Amino acid sequence: MTRFLVATDSIHTTAAACDYLGPRLDTDDSVRVVGVIENGSRDAGDAVNVASARLTTPTVETAVRDGEPVDEIRNELERGDVDELVIGAHEPGTGAEDGLGRTAGALVGHVEVPCVVLPPVGLA
Repeated sequence: MTRFLVATDSIHTTAAACDYLGPRLDTDDSVRVVGVIENGSRDAGDAVNVASARLTTPTVETAVRDGEPVDEIRNELERGDVDELVIGAHEPGTGAEDGLGRTAGALVGHVEVPCVVLPPVGLA
């Protein structure tokens, strides 16, 4: 049994996470999808709905949080019951590590679970 945490802020990232997870999931795995609303963005709610529609086995638990993405993802990890974090990369900006984006850069190598970083959507 593997327990996945998908952290997302867009429908595109969630779709990429579903494409990654789909062939890897067993019926006893669990998937928790957390969308984080930052600066009033409404995309997080739509993003978690994509996972509910695309991943039918196993059951998907979803939540939407309002706050700083890194803090909210760390809070989810501290809840426990996570074996792997799946997160999307974004175009680098202020405070970002090359190729990861700010949020992924702050988490990869700084959390206790393996991280899968999905490539930025639309980049080859």
